[in-house]
Amino acid sequence: MKFLGVIPARYASTRLEGKPLKDICGHSMIEWVYRRCKNTKLDDVIVATDDERIFREVERFGGKVIMTSTEHSNGTSRIAEVCQKITDYDVIINIQGDEPLIEADMIDMIVDAFRQEELCMCTLKHKLDSWEDIENPNQVKVVTDKNDYALYFSRSILPYPRKENIDLYYKHIGIYGYTRNFVLEYAAMASTPLENSESLEQLRVLENGYQIKVLETSHQSVGVDTQEDLEKVCKWIEERGITIENY
Repeated sequence: MKFLGVIPARYASTRLEGKPLKDICGHSMIEWVYRRCKNTKLDDVIVATDDERIFREVERFGGKVIMTSTEHSNGTSRIAEVCQKITDYDVIINIQGDEPLIEADMIDMIVDAFRQEELCMCTLKHKLDSWEDIENPNQVKVVTDKNDYALYFSRSILPYPRKENIDLYYKHIGIYGYTRNFVLEYAAMASTPLENSESLEQLRVLENGYQIKVLETSHQSVGVDTQEDLEKVCKWIEERGITIENY
């Protein structure tokens, strides 16, 4: 079984335009993500972009990159195009291009899950420990069954706290693994009512009757959506003396 990590990267962004190229302690954000993904159980990693500036930057630091259509409305359809062009991998890991501090263990957990059981799709969750985060609609919550398959994802408080128990709340981490065949099937599905209501693409999978395995990670997800986020990440790296080489 062969595993390909794909990092979708767009230049356009409503809150931080050109963020894949933003400087983080002397290296672009996309280089941080790419290099951290290379130190994993993945067989290879490739950036999928629709922008020449990002393409040239990945080539500059020696990474692999593929140009994709500018017409894609989401990362899944962009990854489906990659699957149509690159056919010799069994499982695709979709890695967010705006998480420069992604941990190797997060990727490796998903790789191991596909090696251990037959799955079509797998993702991660992380324990929430504050009501502020639980009530925040930008923190997507997930509930699972006793076998760790997703029951639902929501921006709302999930489950409803009729009896308050903070141990029940988990944040969804937006890294996905899927078989190559399922990526192509998933991308061809029409959007669904719950997906559109919550603006959560993964609900399309559940609404079509498929299962998503959800594994718990102890690692936090640190996404960069704003200039403030970018400054926080830079400070975090500097305070801990992390370099792109010593990761």
